[in-house]
Amino acid sequence: MLINRVELREIRLPLVHFFETSFGRTTERRIVLVRVHDGEGGEGWGECTAGEGPFYCEEWTESAWHTLKTYLAPMVLGHEIDGASGIFPLMKAVRGNRMAKAALETACWDLEAKRAGVPLWKHLGGVQSEIACGVSIGIQDTIEQLLEKIELELNAGYQRIKIKIKPGWDINVLEKVRARFPEIRLMGDANSAYSLADAPLFRAMDEFDLMMIEQPLAFDDMLDHAVLQKQVKTPICLDESIRTPADAGHAIDLKACRIINVKLGRVGGHSEAQRVERICRERNIAAWCGGMLESGIGRAHNIAMATLKGFTLPGDVSASSRYWEEDIIDPPVTITPNGTIIAPDAPGLGFEVNRQRIERLTVRQEVVE
Repeated sequence: MLINRVELREIRLPLVHFFETSFGRTTERRIVLVRVHDGEGGEGWGECTAGEGPFYCEEWTESAWHTLKTYLAPMVLGHEIDGASGIFPLMKAVRGNRMAKAALETACWDLEAKRAGVPLWKHLGGVQSEIACGVSIGIQDTIEQLLEKIELELNAGYQRIKIKIKPGWDINVLEKVRARFPEIRLMGDANSAYSLADAPLFRAMDEFDLMMIEQPLAFDDMLDHAVLQKQVKTPICLDESIRTPADAGHAIDLKACRIINVKLGRVGGHSEAQRVERICRERNIAAWCGGMLESGIGRAHNIAMATLKGFTLPGDVSASSRYWEEDIIDPPVTITPNGTIIAPDAPGLGFEVNRQRIERLTVRQEVVE
Protein backbone atom coordinates (compact mmCIF):
# COMPACT_ATOMS: atom_id res chain seq x y z
CA MET A 1 0.00 0.00 0.00
CA LEU A 2 1.15 3.49 -0.85
CA ILE A 3 -0.94 6.57 -0.02
CA ASN A 4 -0.33 9.49 -2.39
CA ARG A 5 -3.21 11.80 -1.46
CA VAL A 6 -5.09 12.65 1.73
CA GLU A 7 -8.27 14.70 1.59
CA LEU A 8 -9.70 16.37 4.70
CA ARG A 9 -13.25 17.66 5.03
CA GLU A 10 -15.10 19.23 7.91
CA ILE A 11 -18.84 18.73 7.84
CA ARG A 12 -21.51 20.16 10.14
CA LEU A 13 -24.21 17.65 11.03
CA PRO A 14 -27.12 18.67 13.33
CA LEU A 15 -28.39 16.09 15.82
CA VAL A 16 -32.09 15.24 15.79
CA HIS A 17 -32.06 15.76 19.58
CA PHE A 18 -29.50 17.35 21.86
CA PHE A 19 -27.09 15.00 23.65
CA GLU A 20 -26.01 16.02 27.14
CA THR A 21 -23.32 14.55 29.37
CA SER A 22 -21.45 15.86 32.40
CA PHE A 23 -19.29 17.78 29.86
CA GLY A 24 -22.22 19.78 28.49
CA ARG A 25 -24.85 19.70 25.74
CA THR A 26 -24.23 19.02 22.04
CA THR A 27 -26.71 20.02 19.32
CA GLU A 28 -24.51 19.86 16.22
CA ARG A 29 -21.44 17.81 15.37
CA ARG A 30 -18.38 19.24 13.68
CA ILE A 31 -16.89 16.15 12.08
CA VAL A 32 -13.56 15.81 10.29
CA LEU A 33 -13.63 13.19 7.54
CA VAL A 34 -10.51 11.72 5.95
CA ARG A 35 -10.34 10.18 2.49
CA VAL A 36 -7.12 8.47 1.38
CA HIS A 37 -6.13 7.64 -2.19
CA ASP A 38 -3.61 5.07 -3.40
CA GLY A 39 -2.96 6.51 -6.88
CA GLU A 40 -4.53 3.45 -8.53
CA GLY A 41 -8.16 4.48 -8.21
CA GLY A 42 -8.60 3.09 -4.70
CA GLU A 43 -9.88 5.15 -1.80
CA GLY A 44 -10.82 4.69 1.85
CA TRP A 45 -12.78 6.76 4.36
CA GLY A 46 -12.21 7.47 8.03
CA GLU A 47 -13.75 9.79 10.62
CA CYS A 48 -12.21 11.75 13.47
CA THR A 49 -14.33 11.30 16.59
CA ALA A 50 -12.95 14.30 18.47
CA GLY A 51 -15.54 16.60 20.01
CA GLU A 52 -16.19 20.25 19.31
CA GLY A 53 -14.12 21.25 22.36
CA PRO A 54 -11.31 19.68 24.44
CA PHE A 55 -13.60 18.23 27.10
CA TYR A 56 -13.76 14.45 26.60
CA CYS A 57 -10.00 14.56 26.02
CA GLU A 58 -7.38 17.08 24.92
CA GLU A 59 -8.22 16.66 21.24
CA TRP A 60 -10.95 18.62 19.52
CA THR A 61 -12.03 19.48 15.98
CA GLU A 62 -9.53 22.28 15.43
CA SER A 63 -6.55 20.48 16.90
CA ALA A 64 -7.32 17.34 14.89
CA TRP A 65 -7.61 19.31 11.65
CA HIS A 66 -4.28 21.06 12.13
CA THR A 67 -2.49 17.90 13.30
CA LEU A 68 -3.76 15.87 10.37
CA LYS A 69 -2.93 18.51 7.78
CA THR A 70 0.45 19.61 9.12
CA TYR A 71 1.96 16.46 10.60
CA LEU A 72 0.14 13.15 10.19
CA ALA A 73 -0.79 13.21 6.51
CA PRO A 74 2.78 14.14 5.43
CA MET A 75 4.13 11.33 7.62
CA VAL A 76 2.01 8.76 5.79
CA LEU A 77 2.27 10.03 2.21
CA GLY A 78 4.67 8.28 -0.14
CA HIS A 79 5.68 5.42 2.15
CA GLU A 80 5.25 1.95 0.70
CA ILE A 81 4.09 -0.38 3.47
CA ASP A 82 2.87 -3.95 3.68
CA GLY A 83 -0.63 -2.95 4.75
CA ALA A 84 -2.87 -0.80 6.88
CA SER A 85 -1.34 -2.21 10.07
CA GLY A 86 1.81 -0.29 9.16
CA ILE A 87 0.12 3.12 9.21
CA PHE A 88 0.06 3.71 12.97
CA PRO A 89 3.86 3.20 13.36
CA LEU A 90 4.49 5.82 10.67
CA MET A 91 2.88 8.42 12.96
CA LYS A 92 4.84 7.43 16.07
CA ALA A 93 6.81 10.69 16.23
CA VAL A 94 3.61 12.57 17.08
CA ARG A 95 2.68 11.97 20.70
CA GLY A 96 -0.95 11.38 21.61
CA ASN A 97 -3.45 12.83 19.12
CA ARG A 98 -4.92 9.35 18.79
CA MET A 99 -8.26 10.50 17.43
CA ALA A 100 -6.55 12.30 14.57
CA LYS A 101 -4.33 9.25 13.97
CA ALA A 102 -7.35 6.94 14.01
CA ALA A 103 -9.14 8.98 11.35
CA LEU A 104 -6.24 8.43 8.97
CA GLU A 105 -5.48 4.86 10.01
CA THR A 106 -9.06 3.62 9.74
CA ALA A 107 -9.38 5.16 6.27
CA CYS A 108 -6.40 3.04 5.20
CA TRP A 109 -8.06 -0.09 6.59
CA ASP A 110 -11.18 0.69 4.54
CA LEU A 111 -8.99 1.11 1.45
CA GLU A 112 -7.14 -2.15 2.08
CA ALA A 113 -10.33 -4.15 2.62
CA LYS A 114 -11.77 -2.77 -0.63
CA ARG A 115 -8.61 -3.69 -2.50
CA ALA A 116 -8.90 -7.20 -1.06
CA GLY A 117 -12.58 -7.37 -2.05
CA VAL A 118 -13.75 -8.33 1.46
CA PRO A 119 -15.86 -6.65 4.15
CA LEU A 120 -13.74 -4.71 6.60
CA TRP A 121 -15.05 -6.68 9.57
CA LYS A 122 -13.81 -9.95 8.06
CA HIS A 123 -10.53 -8.34 7.05
CA LEU A 124 -9.98 -7.33 10.69
CA GLY A 125 -10.61 -10.88 11.88
CA GLY A 126 -14.15 -10.38 13.10
CA VAL A 127 -16.14 -13.50 13.89
CA GLN A 128 -19.55 -12.11 14.82
CA SER A 129 -21.74 -11.52 11.78
CA GLU A 130 -24.39 -10.00 14.04
CA ILE A 131 -23.61 -7.67 16.94
CA ALA A 132 -25.76 -6.84 19.97
CA CYS A 133 -26.68 -3.18 20.36
CA GLY A 134 -27.38 -0.87 23.25
CA VAL A 135 -28.10 2.84 23.44
CA SER A 136 -26.58 5.76 25.27
CA ILE A 137 -29.15 8.25 26.50
CA GLY A 138 -27.99 11.70 27.52
CA ILE A 139 -29.11 13.79 30.47
CA GLN A 140 -32.65 15.05 29.92
CA ASP A 141 -34.52 18.10 31.14
CA THR A 142 -36.73 15.93 33.35
CA ILE A 143 -36.76 12.37 34.67
CA GLU A 144 -40.09 11.79 32.93
CA GLN A 145 -38.49 12.65 29.60
CA LEU A 146 -35.73 10.16 30.36
CA LEU A 147 -38.24 7.42 31.18
CA GLU A 148 -40.09 8.08 27.93
CA LYS A 149 -36.86 7.83 25.94
CA ILE A 150 -35.94 4.56 27.63
CA GLU A 151 -39.38 3.17 26.80
CA LEU A 152 -38.93 4.21 23.18
CA GLU A 153 -35.53 2.53 22.87
CA LEU A 154 -36.68 -0.67 24.56
CA ASN A 155 -39.62 -0.85 22.15
CA ALA A 156 -37.14 -0.51 19.30
CA GLY A 157 -35.42 -3.67 20.56
CA TYR A 158 -32.19 -2.35 22.10
CA GLN A 159 -30.63 -4.84 24.51
CA ARG A 160 -28.97 -2.46 26.96
CA ILE A 161 -29.69 1.03 28.25
CA LYS A 162 -26.90 3.39 29.30
CA ILE A 163 -27.82 6.66 30.97
CA LYS A 164 -25.49 9.55 31.61
CA ILE A 165 -25.11 10.63 35.23
CA LYS A 166 -23.54 13.59 37.01
CA PRO A 167 -23.72 15.06 40.51
CA GLY A 168 -27.36 15.92 41.14
CA TRP A 169 -28.52 13.61 38.33
CA ASP A 170 -27.52 10.20 39.63
CA ILE A 171 -28.93 8.04 42.40
CA ASN A 172 -32.39 9.60 42.39
CA VAL A 173 -32.57 9.08 38.64
CA LEU A 174 -31.32 5.49 38.79
CA GLU A 175 -33.84 4.74 41.50
CA LYS A 176 -36.76 5.91 39.35
CA VAL A 177 -35.45 4.17 36.23
CA ARG A 178 -34.99 0.87 38.06
CA ALA A 179 -38.43 1.15 39.65
CA ARG A 180 -40.00 1.64 36.23
CA PHE A 181 -37.84 -0.95 34.44
CA PRO A 182 -36.80 -3.56 37.03
CA GLU A 183 -35.47 -6.19 34.59
CA ILE A 184 -33.58 -4.26 31.92
CA ARG A 185 -29.81 -4.31 31.43
CA LEU A 186 -28.91 -0.89 32.80
CA MET A 187 -25.68 1.02 33.30
CA GLY A 188 -24.61 4.52 34.31
CA ASP A 189 -21.90 6.59 32.64
CA ALA A 190 -20.32 9.33 34.76
CA ASN A 191 -17.71 10.65 32.29
CA SER A 192 -15.26 11.36 35.13
CA ALA A 193 -17.67 13.59 37.07
CA TYR A 194 -16.90 12.25 40.58
CA SER A 195 -14.05 11.71 43.02
CA LEU A 196 -13.13 8.97 45.47
CA ALA A 197 -14.88 11.00 48.18
CA ASP A 198 -18.12 9.95 46.47
CA ALA A 199 -17.53 6.26 47.25
CA PRO A 200 -20.58 6.09 49.58
CA LEU A 201 -22.76 7.23 46.68
CA PHE A 202 -21.48 4.41 44.48
CA ARG A 203 -21.90 1.86 47.25
CA ALA A 204 -25.53 2.95 47.44
CA MET A 205 -25.83 2.30 43.70
CA ASP A 206 -25.10 -1.39 44.27
CA GLU A 207 -28.77 -1.93 45.07
CA PHE A 208 -29.81 -1.08 41.50
CA ASP A 209 -28.18 -4.17 39.94
CA LEU A 210 -26.32 -2.18 37.27
CA MET A 211 -24.29 -3.92 34.59
CA MET A 212 -21.51 -1.42 35.26
CA ILE A 213 -20.64 2.13 36.23
CA GLU A 214 -18.56 3.70 33.49
CA GLN A 215 -15.60 5.99 34.26
CA PRO A 216 -16.84 7.38 37.58
CA LEU A 217 -13.53 9.04 38.56
CA ALA A 218 -10.84 11.15 36.86
CA PHE A 219 -10.23 10.65 33.14
CA ASP A 220 -6.54 9.85 33.66
CA ASP A 221 -6.87 7.78 36.83
CA MET A 222 -6.47 4.09 37.58
CA LEU A 223 -5.37 4.00 41.22
CA ASP A 224 -8.49 5.59 42.70
CA HIS A 225 -10.64 3.42 40.46
CA ALA A 226 -8.87 0.37 41.91
CA VAL A 227 -9.67 1.60 45.43
CA LEU A 228 -13.30 2.23 44.49
CA GLN A 229 -13.71 -1.14 42.79
CA LYS A 230 -12.75 -2.87 46.05
CA GLN A 231 -15.52 -0.99 47.84
CA VAL A 232 -18.40 -1.63 45.43
CA LYS A 233 -20.04 -4.75 44.04
CA THR A 234 -21.01 -3.15 40.74
CA PRO A 235 -18.34 -3.64 38.05
CA ILE A 236 -16.45 -0.51 37.11
CA CYS A 237 -15.89 0.04 33.38
CA LEU A 238 -12.99 2.21 32.26
CA ASP A 239 -13.32 4.43 29.22
CA GLU A 240 -11.25 7.63 29.17
CA SER A 241 -8.45 6.02 31.22
CA ILE A 242 -7.70 3.41 28.53
CA ARG A 243 -5.80 5.09 25.71
CA THR A 244 -3.29 2.36 24.85
CA PRO A 245 -3.02 -1.42 25.02
CA ALA A 246 -0.54 -0.91 27.86
CA ASP A 247 -3.19 1.08 29.76
CA ALA A 248 -5.57 -1.86 29.41
CA GLY A 249 -2.99 -4.24 30.83
CA HIS A 250 -2.13 -1.93 33.72
CA ALA A 251 -5.81 -1.39 34.61
CA ILE A 252 -6.40 -5.13 34.70
CA ASP A 253 -3.27 -5.71 36.82
CA LEU A 254 -4.37 -3.04 39.28
CA LYS A 255 -7.92 -4.44 39.38
CA ALA A 256 -9.13 -0.94 38.54
CA CYS A 257 -12.00 -2.29 36.46
CA ARG A 258 -13.82 -5.45 35.44
CA ILE A 259 -14.95 -4.17 32.04
CA ILE A 260 -13.31 -2.03 29.35
CA ASN A 261 -14.98 0.24 26.82
CA VAL A 262 -13.02 0.36 23.55
CA LYS A 263 -13.34 3.41 21.30
CA LEU A 264 -11.51 3.48 18.00
CA GLY A 265 -10.61 7.13 18.23
CA ARG A 266 -9.49 7.01 21.83
CA VAL A 267 -7.05 4.14 21.27
CA GLY A 268 -5.77 5.26 17.85
CA GLY A 269 -7.47 3.08 15.24
CA HIS A 270 -8.10 -0.54 14.31
CA SER A 271 -4.60 -1.92 14.92
CA GLU A 272 -4.50 -0.60 18.48
CA ALA A 273 -8.12 -1.63 19.10
CA GLN A 274 -7.23 -5.18 18.05
CA ARG A 275 -4.43 -5.19 20.61
CA VAL A 276 -6.72 -3.94 23.38
CA GLU A 277 -9.35 -6.53 22.44
CA ARG A 278 -6.80 -9.33 22.56
CA ILE A 279 -5.57 -8.26 26.01
CA CYS A 280 -9.14 -8.17 27.34
CA ARG A 281 -9.97 -11.54 25.82
CA GLU A 282 -6.84 -13.24 27.12
CA ARG A 283 -7.36 -11.79 30.60
CA ASN A 284 -11.10 -12.62 30.69
CA ILE A 285 -12.15 -8.97 30.87
CA ALA A 286 -15.39 -8.10 29.08
CA ALA A 287 -15.10 -5.48 26.34
CA TRP A 288 -17.60 -3.50 24.33
CA CYS A 289 -17.65 -0.79 21.67
CA GLY A 290 -18.26 2.76 22.86
CA GLY A 291 -19.64 5.59 20.75
CA MET A 292 -18.74 9.24 20.14
CA LEU A 293 -21.79 10.55 18.21
CA GLU A 294 -20.27 9.31 14.95
CA SER A 295 -21.68 9.84 11.49
CA GLY A 296 -22.26 6.78 9.34
CA ILE A 297 -18.59 6.45 8.40
CA GLY A 298 -17.42 6.23 12.00
CA ARG A 299 -20.43 4.09 12.84
CA ALA A 300 -19.51 1.62 10.09
CA HIS A 301 -15.96 1.37 11.44
CA ASN A 302 -17.42 0.70 14.90
CA ILE A 303 -19.56 -2.12 13.52
CA ALA A 304 -16.48 -3.72 11.99
CA MET A 305 -14.51 -3.46 15.24
CA ALA A 306 -17.39 -4.80 17.35
CA THR A 307 -17.38 -8.09 15.43
CA LEU A 308 -14.06 -9.10 17.05
CA LYS A 309 -14.35 -12.07 19.38
CA GLY A 310 -13.57 -10.18 22.58
CA PHE A 311 -16.51 -7.80 22.25
CA THR A 312 -18.96 -9.71 24.40
CA LEU A 313 -21.33 -6.98 25.67
CA PRO A 314 -23.82 -4.82 23.75
CA GLY A 315 -22.10 -1.66 22.59
CA ASP A 316 -23.17 1.89 21.80
CA VAL A 317 -23.53 1.24 18.07
CA SER A 318 -27.13 2.13 17.30
CA ALA A 319 -29.25 3.15 14.32
CA SER A 320 -28.40 6.25 12.28
CA SER A 321 -31.91 7.61 12.81
CA ARG A 322 -31.29 8.05 16.55
CA TYR A 323 -28.89 10.87 15.70
CA TRP A 324 -29.39 12.15 12.15
CA GLU A 325 -32.30 13.14 9.93
CA GLU A 326 -30.15 11.87 7.07
CA ASP A 327 -26.84 10.07 7.47
CA ILE A 328 -23.89 10.35 5.08
CA ILE A 329 -23.92 6.67 4.13
CA ASP A 330 -26.35 4.54 2.12
CA PRO A 331 -28.12 2.62 3.41
CA PRO A 332 -28.22 4.12 6.91
CA VAL A 333 -27.37 1.86 9.84
CA THR A 334 -30.47 0.07 11.12
CA ILE A 335 -31.11 -2.51 13.83
CA THR A 336 -33.16 -5.69 13.74
CA PRO A 337 -36.25 -6.15 15.95
CA ASN A 338 -33.95 -8.17 18.24
CA GLY A 339 -31.68 -5.20 18.86
CA THR A 340 -28.78 -6.32 16.66
CA ILE A 341 -26.91 -5.04 13.62
CA ILE A 342 -26.07 -7.40 10.77
CA ALA A 343 -22.49 -6.92 9.59
CA PRO A 344 -22.51 -5.85 5.90
CA ASP A 345 -21.34 -8.07 3.06
CA ALA A 346 -19.94 -5.42 0.69
CA PRO A 347 -16.17 -4.79 0.56
CA GLY A 348 -14.63 -2.24 2.88
CA LEU A 349 -16.98 -0.41 5.21
CA GLY A 350 -19.89 -2.17 3.52
CA PHE A 351 -21.87 1.06 3.03
CA GLU A 352 -21.84 3.56 0.16
CA VAL A 353 -20.56 6.99 1.12
CA ASN A 354 -23.10 9.64 0.05
CA ARG A 355 -20.68 12.06 -1.58
CA GLN A 356 -23.36 14.51 -2.70
CA ARG A 357 -24.60 14.89 0.87
CA ILE A 358 -21.06 15.25 2.16
CA GLU A 359 -20.44 17.95 -0.43
CA ARG A 360 -23.49 19.87 0.75
CA LEU A 361 -22.42 19.58 4.40
CA THR A 362 -18.75 20.51 3.85
CA VAL A 363 -17.62 23.79 5.38
CA ARG A 364 -13.91 23.44 4.61
CA GLN A 365 -11.66 21.13 2.64
CA GLU A 366 -7.93 20.54 2.36
CA VAL A 367 -5.87 18.21 0.16
CA VAL A 368 -2.40 17.02 1.13
CA GLU A 369 -0.46 15.21 -1.59
